[in-house]
Amino acid sequence: MSATQRLFFALWPHEAARAALVSATAGAVRHCGGRPVPAQSLHVTLAFLGRVEPARVPQLRSLAQACAAALAQPAPLSLHLAHLAHWQSQQLLCALTAETPTAAQRLAAALKDGAAAGGFRPDLKPFQAHVTLARKVMRVARLPVMRPVVWSFSAFALVDSRTESAGAVYSVVESYPLVSAPKSAE
Repeated sequence: MSATQRLFFALWPHEAARAALVSATAGAVRHCGGRPVPAQSLHVTLAFLGRVEPARVPQLRSLAQACAAALAQPAPLSLHLAHLAHWQSQQLLCALTAETPTAAQRLAAALKDGAAAGGFRPDLKPFQAHVTLARKVMRVARLPVMRPVVWSFSAFALVDSRTESAGAVYSVVESYPLVSAPKSAE
C-alpha cells in the first residue's frame, strides 16, 4: 500500500488574525483544562478529506481551482468569531461565528460535493464555521464572554495534517484565491 496524506480544505488565517483570537480567548483556554491548540494551527476547516494517495492530489487541486473560480467574490470573506462553545462529545473548546456567511457555506458545500463526486470520502457533516481552541476539554464550569474577532480571507488552502508526538502539524499545500481580480477597462 502506498503512503497517503491526511488532507483538508481550510480558511487559513494570517498570523495577526490568529494572534487576535489567541488574545481574545486566552483566559478561557487557560481555564478549560484542555490541551491548547498552538496558535500557528488555528484555522477554519471547510472540508475534511481524510487519507488521500499522493497521485490523487492533482485532482483535489483542480477541484479547488474550479471552486475558487466559480465562487470568487469582489471582497474578502469575513468571519465574525463572536462566542465560545464547549462541544462536550468531541471534548473541544471552540470559537464560533454568530452567523456563518453564505459564501463560506457555499464554498464548504462545493468542496465537499466536488470531492465526493470525484470519489473521495469527505466528512459530510453540515458546515459550521468554528475554530478549535483546545482539545481534550472534559468540562467547563462557565464560558466567559469573548471579545469578538474578525478574520478576513482572500484565499482558502489545501492543508496537509501530520500527527507527531507533540500533536498535529499542519502545512499548506497550496492556496486558492477567493477574491476576483478587478476587470481592466478596455
